[in-house]
Amino acid sequence: MLGYIRFADRLSSWFGKMFGWLIVLMTLGTSYEVLVRYAFNAPTPWSLDVSFIMYGTLFMMGGAYTLSRGGHVRGDFIYRLWRPRMQAAVDLLLYILFFFPGILALVLAGWKYSARSWGYTEVSVSSPAGIPIFQFKSVIVVAGLLLLIQGIAQVFRCILCLREGYWRTAEEDVEETEALLIKQIAEDAL
Repeated sequence: MLGYIRFADRLSSWFGKMFGWLIVLMTLGTSYEVLVRYAFNAPTPWSLDVSFIMYGTLFMMGGAYTLSRGGHVRGDFIYRLWRPRMQAAVDLLLYILFFFPGILALVLAGWKYSARSWGYTEVSVSSPAGIPIFQFKSVIVVAGLLLLIQGIAQVFRCILCLREGYWRTAEEDVEETEALLIKQIAEDAL
């Protein structure tokens, strides 16, 4: 189980970090559009579509990474007061009842949706540029499969927590800016 958890966490981390670079591309693309639109009065017909495509891809491909790091929104005003074994039992039940059926539906519907889009090489109808978008529909399936892989790892975490009484967290791979600033302030105060 631990080997699978490490594998899933590393896979999710790799995809999350790789697709996180889309933020830089989105920033450059949006900055370019603002420049040409307002400085040169020459807006591009493709900019809005490209920003939607990149944002959607970033959002979808970051889901498994966010799940591995416990970053998804949860109403934990009661949950956080429970002991780890109770949390694990509830999480396990919710994964089985809701998460896996939802993710399987996402993968199956996404496959159908993507295959149809590839079949007629779909292009964007919301802009005059006619940007091809069929290849980006495949992101739905890939993101769903990554969530499925990470979901299995989360179930293994629940099982281990039920046995051992504590949560096994993912390896730390990034540190929030806020945490770094707090640490720096604390060091400066000494």
